[in-house]
Amino acid sequence: MQHAQSRRLNRQDFKTLSLAALGGALEFYDFIIFVFFAAVIGDLFFPVNMPDWLRQVQTFGIFAAGYLARPLGGIIMAHFGDLVGRKRMFSLSILLMALPTLAMGLLPTYASIGIAAPLLLLLMRVLQGAAIGGEVPGAWVFVAEHVPRSRIGFACGTLTAGLTLGILLGSLVATLLNTSMTPATISQYGWRIPFFIGGIFGLIAMYLRRWLQETPVFIEMKAQKALAEELPLKAVIANHKKEIVVSMLMTWLLSAGIVVVILMTPTWLQKQFGIPAAVALQANCLATVTLMLGCIISGSIVDRLGASKTFIFGSLFLGICTWSFYHMVAADASVLMGMYALAGLSVGVVGAVPYVMVRAFPAEVRFTGISFSYNVAYAIFGGLTPVFVTLIMRLTPMAPAYYVLALSTIGLLTGIYLSRDLNSEAAKEAKFAEGVASGQ
Repeated sequence: MQHAQSRRLNRQDFKTLSLAALGGALEFYDFIIFVFFAAVIGDLFFPVNMPDWLRQVQTFGIFAAGYLARPLGGIIMAHFGDLVGRKRMFSLSILLMALPTLAMGLLPTYASIGIAAPLLLLLMRVLQGAAIGGEVPGAWVFVAEHVPRSRIGFACGTLTAGLTLGILLGSLVATLLNTSMTPATISQYGWRIPFFIGGIFGLIAMYLRRWLQETPVFIEMKAQKALAEELPLKAVIANHKKEIVVSMLMTWLLSAGIVVVILMTPTWLQKQFGIPAAVALQANCLATVTLMLGCIISGSIVDRLGASKTFIFGSLFLGICTWSFYHMVAADASVLMGMYALAGLSVGVVGAVPYVMVRAFPAEVRFTGISFSYNVAYAIFGGLTPVFVTLIMRLTPMAPAYYVLALSTIGLLTGIYLSRDLNSEAAKEAKFAEGVASGQ
């Protein structure tokens, strides 16, 4: 058994990881492409006489609605994922994302149908949120239950990098459109193109996922009739409160890094310092590439050093790099590329987040435990962060720097807590081994 748990990744593992990451990338692209065209969408879906700051807040409010819808969709899909199988929900989530994304590309604007335009846009975001709520936790569980226990960090970090590839695809498409079309053309019809691309490729990814196999862990639990006997969510809330809190804090750190540093910063660079959209998006592409690299590195490190040391040092690195980035770019825009790349690399500490979460919950309620913690936290912190940071920007343009610094401190304190919690690590290891040993 020890050999099975410490073996190298084999061809089937890489196939599973590749297909999961590809589908996740396309689904994440569908979910976040909205934010890259937030300024254009705000102009088209709200009255022209609305103050610019209010239009921006309301546009980000619709973006946030996708996050607020995540818990319901995620918990429902996780419930059935724990009871009827990981693979079925893993395939369903991508279909539920592709269809509303296609619909968003077809929506009429405020000039055509008035207030119904932003309401329909809001509905599509809610449907997208329900889909992504099942995708991310499902992907982490699916991959973690396929690979050897000693490679979970690397596998989950690589998968998180794959999800981040969706952000990079969104940034690349936005950059391509902004460099090949005039602002007037983008406003006329160009903004619809990325939604069409996302919807079509999402359907292709759903087809590819038919080649995935159910996880060995779930197959073994089903064979031994070891599936959750009560409502999985009830069991999670009743028996795993500490794990929920730690997972939520980890998710808050993840949301701060992704939402603020990667998703909001291109708009911040344009609004605060007049940096051209194409330049800001090019720098964003570079930062997203280094983020992907950082996710894989942190996933590999956490397999070797454990979660505590990874988050203590990783959070310090995140705080220093992001604080330096925002303040140095404000003083000298010529350092944009290099500093944004370094900031993106430091955000890669979030690649170790799923390692903590998949090890926190036993197999019979793992999908539900991660989904509940991750989605509720992301709904609160990820969804409200753009609105909160935008409002704070009215007081100081350095609002993103202060916010990420605060979350780096929380990540550091959580890492210290995990070091004090080492006495329970052996129990967690044994609990996780029970869930995976027979399937590896």
